[in-house]
Amino acid sequence: MLDGLFIKKITLERDRIEDFSKYPFNIEVIKNFEELEITKPVTFLIGDNGIGKSTFIEALAISLGLNPEGGTENFSFKTADTHSALSNYLRVPFYDKPKTKFFLRAESFYNFSSEVQRLVEEDGFYSLYNSYGGNLHECSHGESFINLVKNRFTDKGLYILDEPEAALSPERQMTLLCLIDDLVKQGSQFIIATHSPILISYRNGQILDLNDNFKITDYKDTMIYRVYKMYLDDPDSMQHRLFD
Repeated sequence: MLDGLFIKKITLERDRIEDFSKYPFNIEVIKNFEELEITKPVTFLIGDNGIGKSTFIEALAISLGLNPEGGTENFSFKTADTHSALSNYLRVPFYDKPKTKFFLRAESFYNFSSEVQRLVEEDGFYSLYNSYGGNLHECSHGESFINLVKNRFTDKGLYILDEPEAALSPERQMTLLCLIDDLVKQGSQFIIATHSPILISYRNGQILDLNDNFKITDYKDTMIYRVYKMYLDDPDSMQHRLFD
């Protein structure tokens, strides 16, 4: 791993924000946010639906020069202009320059795959098939995710992932975990928003709980781990409590 991470600190320039009653600054976790320190090669952002994970990680990706719907700095396609203004107020200094950057977003991955295919068919960029593992539309959602990581993600890269588990079976999540570990050993850094108990178990990861204002949290203290364990240990009892 690199002596230093590419990103070590993320700061919200609060003095430039005129109104914290307007979106996205009225989101509780954003309203309370000041500065975030990153200490591990893999950082996980966890929290309930609607807490602000995707809003924050999207703004982070945009502030790094990445396309809101996914890809590298070279992707400029847009199917809908839905991102917030938060990126304009985040300060994210680089402590080392990554070899490559990529934003992988489950929500808009279909749009990204369509743009790759358009570039191949209309502009003749057939080399993209080598970079992205072929026609991403000819694979299942999960297979295309894994193919992209295997073929496009390289050493010394900075990778922003938004809920990658959405496309992946538990077995494939473990495959992704192995790929992440290989890339970390080659000097890469990841920041991942997720609900996956498999992914957040990663031994070189830092878990930040947005339910508790980005508090650093141990794996077994996360609500994700506790709820999954409670259910899987005794699904019959849990269903009795849920339904009866």
